[in-house]
Amino acid sequence: MKVTYTPEDNEEQVFNYNPNKLMSAEREALEKRTGMSFNDFAMGVLRGNALCRRALLHVLLKRQHPTLRFDDVDFCWDEFKVEMTKGEIELAVERLREKKGDEALIDGMLKDFDDAPEDEGKARLPFAV
Repeated sequence: MKVTYTPEDNEEQVFNYNPNKLMSAEREALEKRTGMSFNDFAMGVLRGNALCRRALLHVLLKRQHPTLRFDDVDFCWDEFKVEMTKGEIELAVERLREKKGDEALIDGMLKDFDDAPEDEGKARLPFAV
């Protein structure tokens, strides 16, 4: 997945986000901050949960700015974008349908499919396994 942060008064920042490649301390911080299991957090990012997306941005920015506090991360909704590739959407929809997942989430993913970028290499599941 690609996470793009475009603050109004600063340069665009693009992050490659794979929930399965976060460090354990980052995952623990996300669970603590959101009060959710990591799997629920990862699905919250896909569903557009504001707290999940803010916590994710905090973790991603903290890699570059280690002293950044969560309270310092605040953004307008149109400054933050999460984008899945076509392959990630296909994998996610398949997995969600196997588990009788959230039909509204599946519909939202499929709605974005035509505009989704092509994969660069092998597609990865866009949520934690």
